[in-house]
Amino acid sequence: MSLATILVVDDEPQIRRVMRASLASQGYEITEARSGEEALEQLRGKQPDLVILDVNMPGIGGLEACREIRERSDVPIIMLTVRSGERDKVQALDAGADDYVVKPFGIEELLARIRAALRRASAADPLAPVNSPDLQIDFERRRVVVRGQPVRLTPKEFGLLRQLVANAGKPLSHRGLLQAVWGPDYGEETEYLRVFINQLRKKIEPDPKNPRYICTEPWIGYRFELPAASASKARH
Repeated sequence: MSLATILVVDDEPQIRRVMRASLASQGYEITEARSGEEALEQLRGKQPDLVILDVNMPGIGGLEACREIRERSDVPIIMLTVRSGERDKVQALDAGADDYVVKPFGIEELLARIRAALRRASAADPLAPVNSPDLQIDFERRRVVVRGQPVRLTPKEFGLLRQLVANAGKPLSHRGLLQAVWGPDYGEETEYLRVFINQLRKKIEPDPKNPRYICTEPWIGYRFELPAASASKARH
C-alpha cells in the first residue's frame, strides 16, 4: 500500500525520471504531467494527495497552474524553481503553494518537505470550535465561515489558523509557528509566515489592515484573539 499519491509536474524528462525513482522507492505512488495544462486536465479526474509543481514551464507556467489548482482544490502543493530570491518565494506562496524548494535539491530535503506538507491537522488533538456571529471555525470538519459565507483555506492556512487558535491569547514565536505547522526542519523562513498570515487576514478579518483576530507581536511573532462569544465560553 502506497503512502500517498504524488503528481509530479515538470517539463524536463530527466527530472521526472529522478523524482519517480526516488519517490517510488519511498513507497509513494507517482503520476506525471509534462505541463501545467496536462496537470490541470489530470486534476479534473482523480485527486492526488500532493502536487510537486515546477515554476518554469512552457505554456501555462507553474505560478498560473498553481493558482488554477488552488481555485478548485486544497491539495498540498510544493513548487520547484531555480530561483532562490525572497520575491520569488513570496510569489509562489501567494499563488497558493504550501512550500518552495530550490533546484538543485537533495532528495532527503524534498522527502522532508513532502512529509511536512502531507501532515494534517486532523491528526492533532481535538480542538473546540470557534463560534461567534462573524467567525465560525469547525476544526473537526475543517470548515470556516466568515460573516455567514463559507471560506476555503489551503491545508497550510488551516494548519496555521489551528495552531494560533489552539494557543489563543498567547504570543507565538515565528520559529515556533514554523516548526509546528511546517515541521522541525523549519525556523528561519519568516517570509512563509508573512505571506500566510496576510492570506488568513484577507480571508477572515473584517479589516485585514487592522486585524481583530490575528495580531502581530512585534519582534516575536503572532497572537490569536478569540471573538468575544467564544472567549466568554472559554472562560466558563
